[in-house]
Amino acid sequence: MEKKLCGVVAVVGRPNVGKSTLTNALVGEKIAIVSPKPQTTRNRVTGVVNRPWGQMVLLDTPGLHRARSKLDEYMSQVVRHSVADVDGALLVVEPMAKLGEAEEELIRRIKELNLPAALVINKIDTVKKEDLLAVMALYGQAHPWAAVLPISARTGEGLEELETVAKGWLPQGPALFPEDMTTDQPERQVCAEILREKLLLCLDKEVPHGTAVEMTRFVQRDRDDVIEAGATIFCERESHKGIIIGKGGAMLKRVSTLARQDMERFMGEKVFLETWVKVKENWRASDIQVRNLGYRED
Repeated sequence: MEKKLCGVVAVVGRPNVGKSTLTNALVGEKIAIVSPKPQTTRNRVTGVVNRPWGQMVLLDTPGLHRARSKLDEYMSQVVRHSVADVDGALLVVEPMAKLGEAEEELIRRIKELNLPAALVINKIDTVKKEDLLAVMALYGQAHPWAAVLPISARTGEGLEELETVAKGWLPQGPALFPEDMTTDQPERQVCAEILREKLLLCLDKEVPHGTAVEMTRFVQRDRDDVIEAGATIFCERESHKGIIIGKGGAMLKRVSTLARQDMERFMGEKVFLETWVKVKENWRASDIQVRNLGYRED
């Protein structure tokens, strides 16, 4: 009987380079929220890739950036701790010949840990192929990568080769998760993140970055197999509360409808969703408030 492989690979990079889109593409299911706005991912998200050869566990991490609040500090710590005790790392970058502070710090960490790592140049569907040469040259001088992988997480181009490279880092061993699992996140947590994703997609400027979502109710009704979900959206200012609710409740209804539809796709069941909006002034600046809203490494 052929022994199977199993291991853990960290997906790291600056904000908005496509780490969550890549994770979802490899897992084959949407388990991490995505939006065009930076800092969409706040917690480490575990994605489970099940294949005939074994299991690869992906750690989709927040984008590493300069900390300006207690929430930012928490996210930075998550990234730094995520590259410890893994079998390899994928540094995801955009197809631009620019090596910033985030990339330099992540490369330093990879070197310190002597970690097998590949450079993943995402969004190649947005540039000409010849433009990638300068990117490859710049990053090639910074670190001797196990592989340089031009990909498009959106279209799927290059993902087969990426998976082959990452698979080569994995040791033999039993699966860490059951084969029917795609994430270790509780269903209510995934649904809370889905609602936050819709806030990011529907709201402008700084408002969505000051929001957090807490699922206050998540139960299955016995009589008709409907999931009753209640969610509280927290924001930092009274003026933001008005924007989130919208004229006559129109914005909150739009956000809630989009979220419910995605929740139903994820759960495979009908969802009855109620939402409320509350103000917690400047919660991102408070260590206690950040932890109370679920942003803690334990």
